[in-house]
Amino acid sequence: MPKVTFITRDGKEVVVPDGCGTLMEIGREHEIEGIEGDCGGVCSCSTCHVYVSPEWMERVGPPEDMEDDTLDFNEQRKANSRLGCQVELTDALDGLVVEVAPAED
Repeated sequence: MPKVTFITRDGKEVVVPDGCGTLMEIGREHEIEGIEGDCGGVCSCSTCHVYVSPEWMERVGPPEDMEDDTLDFNEQRKANSRLGCQVELTDALDGLVVEVAPAED
């Protein structure tokens, strides 16, 4: 099971030693502030928006079209933005570091 580090909005690091599922599911399971997943993981709300650490972007990959369209409506979007509901953890992502994006105004 891959290990994931979430950097919370207040700068605290929360390490999840054995993540399974999507970033959104893991974030909700471990009560990471800012990982809400209001839409239940169907890529329509941006309440699981994270910034992938730059050194991980190539392995995580870019958003697909639907996720990209959803992120376009988010004012906090950056080049390394992803929706946690669309990032499925695999062994290749062991050690992944993501930062929880700020809440939208």
